[in-house]
Amino acid sequence: MKLSDIGEFGLIDRFSKDFLKNLPKDITGIGDDAAVIPWNQKQSLLVTTDMLIEESHFIKSTISPEELGHKSLAVNLSDIAAMGGTPTFAFLSLGLTPDLTVEWVDRFFKGFQSLAEKYSVRLLGGDTTKSKESIIINVTVLGNIQNKHIKFRSNASLGDLVCVTGKLGDSGAGLKFLLEQKPLSQTAKRLIRHHHQPEPHISEGQWLGRKSGVHAMMDISDGIGSDAKHLIKSSECGIDIYLDRLPLSEDLKSVCATHKWNAYKLASSGGEDYCLLLTVDPKAFAKLSADFLATFHRPLFMIGEVTGNIGILNYSLHEKPYTFENSGWDHFKKH
Repeated sequence: MKLSDIGEFGLIDRFSKDFLKNLPKDITGIGDDAAVIPWNQKQSLLVTTDMLIEESHFIKSTISPEELGHKSLAVNLSDIAAMGGTPTFAFLSLGLTPDLTVEWVDRFFKGFQSLAEKYSVRLLGGDTTKSKESIIINVTVLGNIQNKHIKFRSNASLGDLVCVTGKLGDSGAGLKFLLEQKPLSQTAKRLIRHHHQPEPHISEGQWLGRKSGVHAMMDISDGIGSDAKHLIKSSECGIDIYLDRLPLSEDLKSVCATHKWNAYKLASSGGEDYCLLLTVDPKAFAKLSADFLATFHRPLFMIGEVTGNIGILNYSLHEKPYTFENSGWDHFKKH
């Protein structure tokens, strides 16, 4: 049996069960956006880590060192946001190829530092080593949160409304331009910028974390096609996604019309949007969405509903069932 047969999440399931046995009370390990470790009676420590590898996560010739530094930290900050927390400290480990220039490394740290300063995150350490062929970047971020405000993937309730905090599919479209090497219009360049410089929804996560009407929450890294399935598994529920309710940017609509791409597929499976996916008590939604709009000057988008069809993710378009060939990213599966 090969890794491609079981996929990334099958691999995680294969070894995680032994490590989840007999965890101390109130500690959350493998299976959420960040580990949760009780700090005192009122607060917990959040820990998350992500790895980016050249050619698997980025194409060195298409991304600037500053953008790569930014993205390396952003994907981790997004995990802290997904728990409702505040990022505080970071550790950075680098595997660097001998052909890199000192100037390239300086520019990478410039991008990393710029985002770190924006969210008051301090770099405390890490490691460096030589890599023969590919750049390897591993970031660990620590954060903190009031225990009463932690949002887990496992808290979705039957009848909850499924919502997202931002537009979907722009990053996936940007990546598609890079992979297909199509001519780049200004619209395409904006979409690529979304892919190279995602903005973590830190403030949105903290704000939503304080709302009792918000039940489950996670970030969108692999696309809702994969991430909704993680929420389904953790909460032992089902989800119906209404494709005609997905928030699509005008840029995405434009390039999909020009190149005859399926905008709904990009929005559901493109991944790396790094906005937040959450479930909301339907009784709280009207006020929550109005307050969200007043606070962040953009809508909280309702895209679906939590159902009792345990383990099932359904799509519909204009109230008719809709099926994708593939939906969501998995590192070991063929795409």
